[in-house]
Amino acid sequence: MNSSRSEELFREARKIIPGGVNSPVRAFRSVGGTPLFIAQGAGSRIFDVDGNEFIDYVCSWGPLLLGHRHPDIVAALENAIDMGTSFGAPTEQETELAEAIRRAVPSVEMVRLVNSGTEATMSAIRLARGYTGRDLTIKFEGCYHGHVDSLLVKAGSGMATLGIADTRGVPAAFCNTTIALPYNDAQAVEDAFRAYPDKIAAVIVEPVAGNMGCVPPLPGYLEALRDLTEKNGALLIFDEVMTGFRVAFGGAQERFGIRPDLTTMGKVIGGGLPVGAYGGREDIMSLIAPAGPIYQAGTLSGNPLAVAAGLAMLRHLEAHPEVYDQLEASAAKLCAWVPPGVTVNRVGSMFTFFFTEVPVTDWESAKRADTERFGRFFRAMLEQGIYIAPSQFEAAFVSAAHTEEDIEKTIAAAREAFTA
Repeated sequence: MNSSRSEELFREARKIIPGGVNSPVRAFRSVGGTPLFIAQGAGSRIFDVDGNEFIDYVCSWGPLLLGHRHPDIVAALENAIDMGTSFGAPTEQETELAEAIRRAVPSVEMVRLVNSGTEATMSAIRLARGYTGRDLTIKFEGCYHGHVDSLLVKAGSGMATLGIADTRGVPAAFCNTTIALPYNDAQAVEDAFRAYPDKIAAVIVEPVAGNMGCVPPLPGYLEALRDLTEKNGALLIFDEVMTGFRVAFGGAQERFGIRPDLTTMGKVIGGGLPVGAYGGREDIMSLIAPAGPIYQAGTLSGNPLAVAAGLAMLRHLEAHPEVYDQLEASAAKLCAWVPPGVTVNRVGSMFTFFFTEVPVTDWESAKRADTERFGRFFRAMLEQGIYIAPSQFEAAFVSAAHTEEDIEKTIAAAREAFTA
């Protein structure tokens, strides 16, 4: 595979962009080689600057449910650009998008648009603290909620150990507001509430983990989180930046029948454009300024281009519920075979091939995966025109643009890669 132009661009980028990329996973550090510089996307395919064509299972890290450059979204953007790119003032379509989100997501009574998933989770945590008058937050090891200072922590050895920062530059005082616990361990959450009575404001969770690879909740786990938060006067926050509109039209909360107090969403509600949102119960959301005393603001919040694209996608999904049957069937077929030494996790159209024989239910079991073997698999797939996430600990995604031929070709490429 020729990658000379990508290599040249990467050399130039490293001179002026830290690591040569604007988000770390793009650098291919864990799999070796040079990152692809993308020239174009269309349907289920992406094309790099060297003219290579790939079937894309990254899908901009999840939000491209309809594939690249879907006609409805392109048309919406063309119409929106005639309005202008940014106003810093309300537009009619912002309310329409908020209403579309409220119709789709069972727990959302009010919603505030922001600019990213990170901004959504940061704002939701502040809101939970302001609403409850408490300072501590429970998160789960292996769950990523954006680069929010207080959430960049990892679990200690104890059940309810206060976290330490995963990155330099985060003050210890921020880390001391977060309790990091094992994912899928309800007993650890119960122990934390017992250890810190009347101090925990919220439990924030990816209802289907996607940032240690795809890891589903064990039966009863989400129900236990709902029960424990209610009993202890804390809020339950579902981070649906990855699962929102992906695992069901109403997100993971629809799929699993759980009603969180707050929900965060990301670029999926913008059809892939930069946008985010947080929403939930009216009595909680009404505390946000200017209606209430908890401040949050953003000049670009409700950007007309992102709103137009998001509306187009949500309206398409609402009008075509059969899309989810197609996504489910395609992903199920792709994951139906399990080669020796590999564990496959899937929820809807999210999936991960873990290079380990043991079940993967949390960060500790995910870490047992053979990352070197994954790296060889990644490179073998890339050579055959299949683009998956360049990390063992990321989810892959099927879009409605993936055809049966795409799925068959991917399975054949995977079989050849495993044989090799």
